[in-house]
Amino acid sequence: MQIERDAFEQLKAWKQSPHRKPLLLQGARQIGKTWLMREFGKREFEYVAELNFDEMPELRELFTRTKDTKRLISELALYVPVPILPERTLLIFDEIQESEAALNSLKYFCENAPEYAIIAAGSLLGVAVRKKSMTVPVGKVQTMLLYPLTFREFLRAADPSTFDYVEHNLSLSHLPEIILSKLTDSYRRYMVCGGMPEAVIALLENRGMQEVERVLGDILYLYQADFSKYATPVEVNRITALWQSLPSQLSKENRKFLYNVVRSGARAREYEDGLFWLEEAGLIYRLYNVSKPGIPLSAYRELSAFKVYALDCGLLRRMARLAPEVVLSGNAEYKEFRGAMAENMVLQAFVPLLNGTPYYWTSGNQAEIEFLIEQVDQVIPVEVKSATRISGGSLASYTSRYNPSLRIRFSMNNLQYNGGLLSVPLPLADWTLRLVKMA
Repeated sequence: MQIERDAFEQLKAWKQSPHRKPLLLQGARQIGKTWLMREFGKREFEYVAELNFDEMPELRELFTRTKDTKRLISELALYVPVPILPERTLLIFDEIQESEAALNSLKYFCENAPEYAIIAAGSLLGVAVRKKSMTVPVGKVQTMLLYPLTFREFLRAADPSTFDYVEHNLSLSHLPEIILSKLTDSYRRYMVCGGMPEAVIALLENRGMQEVERVLGDILYLYQADFSKYATPVEVNRITALWQSLPSQLSKENRKFLYNVVRSGARAREYEDGLFWLEEAGLIYRLYNVSKPGIPLSAYRELSAFKVYALDCGLLRRMARLAPEVVLSGNAEYKEFRGAMAENMVLQAFVPLLNGTPYYWTSGNQAEIEFLIEQVDQVIPVEVKSATRISGGSLASYTSRYNPSLRIRFSMNNLQYNGGLLSVPLPLADWTLRLVKMA
């Protein structure tokens, strides 16, 4: 089974661009970068020439010997069973973080041989660049971030008819109850497997929850094994402690990140590098508090107050050892963590939509708005409720203070727009910007 990725459209646009540069594909491990490159090559090119700098270490020496692109192409052709032809062959440089010379060669391909289509990718590329003091040829490459499967992508594969209804009939009016019910069922399944492609396929092929748990467990094991790459033993211990503290951090009613949850007596200066490592590896999202919702929001962020979420809600659930059956049943007993899972899912939708992370707002210990998103000339407050019960005064407090023209509340209630308040079912988070344009 294959899952259609929205990233294909971005890759098509890159291929067709008259100003095409080598593409640097980034993202966490196990989210499908290699599969995407191969599949794109099969669909859009006559030939695919894949070169892996981890599996083929002899390639590294080749790139240190010359910067001449014609010579590089002629020698690379010796390593692949297909011709390397301008416009007709997709060149894949996988695990490029293993060769700084290969990374730098992208500059020369951009300047001297733009007729060759090249996509480069690597695990822990951001970490490797910082730790090895490597340089990325800024201005000579185009970058693209790949994320875990969104719920939208999941729904398209899991329930095509419901996906088609939402895609073609979305408005600000109530959804038919049958559509809302189907969305809810798919949403709960997505919360179990998350957006890691292998876990999604295991679930959709009905291999059983044990297989889904095994896949997610293996991914978590690989992530922790990666901590030892480009990190000292002391740093590895701190990175591991930070990573393993995520469920505890998010199970608090106030989800502000606290270092003493990582370890009693822990200080920011001890663990700040570990947080940077996890961010650069693409494993966490860090959201900063803002003192007020001014434009641009980045001008008002408070560096000492932030929340940390996981890259994927399925991995977060597995880390917390929350049984799939609890999520699928909608059990109310895990209220605090259900809220964290809902916030993580909405954030996963927002990051690709916004091309970055949103912010959040607090008023002492009295009120908190989970997300603030900036759209042209307005800041939109976003409240997240994990069920149908929507009590709480935070959004009202924010509204009375700042009088936003539009507010968004996510919950498991039906879609509705009334008096500037856009109430959105949680499964429709990926369609947020479309709904905002309608409001």
